[in-house]
Amino acid sequence: MAAAGPTLSRSGALCRRLLLTLSILAFACDACKQVILHVPSKLDAEKFVGRVNLEECFKSANIIHSSDPDFQILKDGSVYTTNAILLSSETRSFTILLFNTDSQEEKEISVLLEEETQVQSDAAQNYTIYYSIRGPGVDQEPLHLFYVERDTGNLYCTRPVDREQYESFEITAFATTPDGYTPEYPLPLLIKVEDENDNAPIFTETTYTFTVFENCKVGSTVGQVCATDKDEPDTMHTRLRYSILEQLPSSPTLFSMHPATGVITTVSSQLDRELIDKYQLKIKVQDMDGQYFGLHTTATCIINIGDVNDNLPTFSPTSYVTSVEENTIDVEILRVTIEDKDLINTPNWRANYTILKGNENGNFKIVTDPRTNEGVLCVVKPLNYEETQQVALQLGVVNEAPYSREASSRSAMSTATVTVNVKNQDEGPECSPLVQTVRIKENAPAGTRSSGYKAYDPDTRSSTGIRYRKVSDPKGWVTIDEDSGSITVFRSLDREAEVISNGVYNITVLASDKNGRTCTGILGIILEDINDNGPYIPKQTVVICKPTMSSAEIVAVDPDEPVNGPPFDFSLESSDSEVRKIWRLTKINDTAARLSYQNDPPFGSYAVPIRVSDRFGLSTVTSLNVILCNCITENDCTFRTSERTGNGEVKLGTWAILAILLGIALLFCILFTLVCGISRTTKELKVLPDDLAQQNLIVSNTEAPGDDKVYSTNGFTTQAVGAAGQGICGTLGSGVRNGGQETIEMVKGHQTLDSCRGTGHHHTLDSCRGGHVEVDNCRYTYSEWHSFTQPRLGEKVHQCNQDDNHKHAQDYVLTYNYEGKGSLAGSVGCCSERQDEDGLEFLDHLEPKFRTLAEACMKR
Repeated sequence: MAAAGPTLSRSGALCRRLLLTLSILAFACDACKQVILHVPSKLDAEKFVGRVNLEECFKSANIIHSSDPDFQILKDGSVYTTNAILLSSETRSFTILLFNTDSQEEKEISVLLEEETQVQSDAAQNYTIYYSIRGPGVDQEPLHLFYVERDTGNLYCTRPVDREQYESFEITAFATTPDGYTPEYPLPLLIKVEDENDNAPIFTETTYTFTVFENCKVGSTVGQVCATDKDEPDTMHTRLRYSILEQLPSSPTLFSMHPATGVITTVSSQLDRELIDKYQLKIKVQDMDGQYFGLHTTATCIINIGDVNDNLPTFSPTSYVTSVEENTIDVEILRVTIEDKDLINTPNWRANYTILKGNENGNFKIVTDPRTNEGVLCVVKPLNYEETQQVALQLGVVNEAPYSREASSRSAMSTATVTVNVKNQDEGPECSPLVQTVRIKENAPAGTRSSGYKAYDPDTRSSTGIRYRKVSDPKGWVTIDEDSGSITVFRSLDREAEVISNGVYNITVLASDKNGRTCTGILGIILEDINDNGPYIPKQTVVICKPTMSSAEIVAVDPDEPVNGPPFDFSLESSDSEVRKIWRLTKINDTAARLSYQNDPPFGSYAVPIRVSDRFGLSTVTSLNVILCNCITENDCTFRTSERTGNGEVKLGTWAILAILLGIALLFCILFTLVCGISRTTKELKVLPDDLAQQNLIVSNTEAPGDDKVYSTNGFTTQAVGAAGQGICGTLGSGVRNGGQETIEMVKGHQTLDSCRGTGHHHTLDSCRGGHVEVDNCRYTYSEWHSFTQPRLGEKVHQCNQDDNHKHAQDYVLTYNYEGKGSLAGSVGCCSERQDEDGLEFLDHLEPKFRTLAEACMKR
């Protein structure tokens, strides 16, 4: 059974019977092979017929022509009718001519149009064949779209098909005889729905909004539009072209659109936001590569012009006159305005004002009112009418944003002039200068007068009518004349007083006029020094560490000025000959001398009077307390003066006494704990286990018996010298010492005592080596230990390693010489316990030092 591939085509109106041909587009392996297109018998004008693969025939063709004027061939190989066609016969053909103008090469493709296609079986020559189909579009969704004539095999479509919903159908054709015999295998058919340009392209947005800055360069990108088409991709039906249909305002033309990408660019640099701040474009997108018969859609594009700082602010007007009263501050005296065409409330519009000239003294400042963009001129430092009656200011203004190159090249900064007239006020007295000085000798007698403080009226520059009074006089040394401001010494002036700083005594004066207006000034009285103070030694205690020092340096000072001070003269001022024998003065410089001892005086404190005289002979005597100390450093002697000089007493401080008391309390606590521990120890008997003698291993660290050990073959008695009749309940086989050597030590513990001297406590015997070990502080008497262990040990000894004749081994009881150290293999005597052979499995897991013992026990 064979079939031609059907091809579906959708017309504008529902046809009464639409032949659907199988999609065999005859793309042969060889280029330029004949192409067969299956079409209905009637084709309307501008109807899609099919598609031919032109590139397989001639890739570089740039001219495509049809030999039949009723058909038009597009670049992608789509074949369209130019006129309505009615096939008079079953077939019709035409030729597609391909030509390359560069290489002058030409090729052609023959196109054959066939009216209909049948599903036919080769067995139809021998049998009566019935045809049927199944699959999508037949008995599956969409139902009943296709049907086949049972007898002829003609395949039909019952209604239009939308390729955007169903791109293809895979159905199966069957050929059977009337009796149900199937002479042919089922034939799979692929029905491909050929695309028709029935979907217009659609913009992704109905209205696009872009922004471009004014004065931008030609070719600047404004934005990009995009459209989609539901038709078959990579065909002429989806090959889109963009264009601008209209611009509002229309003149001049400022924008262009790339036809393939939809990118909008500027074609002029004359965009000026201050003239037109918005443009509206009507744009179009059309498929079929923009050909006139392609489908199209339109949209709106709004282009906003962004502002740049291309307009400088300008003063309006450029000259101002204002006035202000003298001595006023923090007042607004003027508002200046500007004009700026840039966008309002942006950095390109907001102004920054500055004072270019006339504000050298800092009397003014100008700020921007953020609401109105005006410049507000204020006085921040008072003006003085007597000094300046008029001030001329030059103001400048700039924007917050920097200027564009075009704006800065067109004009310079805008400026304005402001004339400020200063108004005179009736002012109070002026204390100028604020600090005034007079000179008076110290110790001047009471009643001495001086010029004092002067204030004046700024209008008249006179001190007439101004009254004065003191506000502050720390020592009360002077009085002030109320009318003239002169001062009179009330008490003796002392330049060396504490309140004097750098020889100047300050008083505060208040000056007032008849209207009560005042000013305050400071009068500094410079006290001229006289030689009224002798030099003295401020450090009156001197420490000399005798082991390391033989002298000390003493320094004198004079409160008077240097002209009445050094050089100083130092001398010992004492009639006592002992002082002169022990001490000696040597001058170091104008203000210091060295005090040294002689004749090796003993440790202790010494009073040494020293007279110091200034250059004019005025002197004072200072009694120094000189300490000769057994120390290394002066601080060491200062901290422990009494001990170092040999005259001190030992005294305990509070913390030392507390430490001693705490130590005594700690000793009492320790003693009390020991007494309580001893009193709680009970003398209870621990009942030893029955299998006491069944210890598995006996290790002897020495082979020499001690002098305190007595062996009996019958009783195997043991006596511990120095045990005072008592033993310590602990690990079985307590060690016995002789001459510092351990004699017997039993290991392998973890044996349990059933009772301990009548008590109900349960104890565990742990293994140990040597020495007396205490367990739970449980003690028992030697007689109790002996009566319990001897019968059991004796019985085991008698049974130890007997042969068949009940004779003892030769090493039953042996005495060994002391060899200086314990044997690595331990003792291998017959007293080692031996039970049945099957009880010695533990020997397989002993440590290496017990392997010799294990081998000996296994051989026996």
